[in-house]
Amino acid sequence: MAGNSIREQILLAVVTALRPAATNLGATLHRSPTVAITREQCPALVVFPESESITERANDRVTRELTLRITALARAVPPAAPETQADALLTAAHAVLMADVNLNGLALGIKEIECEWDVEDADAVAAAIPARYRITYRTLAADLATPG
Repeated sequence: MAGNSIREQILLAVVTALRPAATNLGATLHRSPTVAITREQCPALVVFPESESITERANDRVTRELTLRITALARAVPPAAPETQADALLTAAHAVLMADVNLNGLALGIKEIECEWDVEDADAVAAAIPARYRITYRTLAADLATPG
């Protein structure tokens, strides 16, 4: 049985690293949920792999860029501010990611790309703050599970 790709190892490392930060702030952590996060699951941090591109090929090495979206979700009933809680979650997640930009040797680096804000007034005010990160890593051209 082949081992996990470096991409999957990176995703697992990110989720593992974020779990204590989420837990410490009373949040749940989810990877690529297929259904919406419920009010009961909030506050929450959600990790979505969005895309991957190849940036360079040199001999038998391939440099790849994995784009992740990490979204902090919070809900509150006014006058509470869910965006303040979501911001605290995203701040904690960002600190965790930037504390080890090489993800224990799996990655060449992590760069923050962008951040957005989305506040909606449904039955309770909901705030979502998605931030995107680009993780650069290298594999062998013929083996996604071997670092390059």
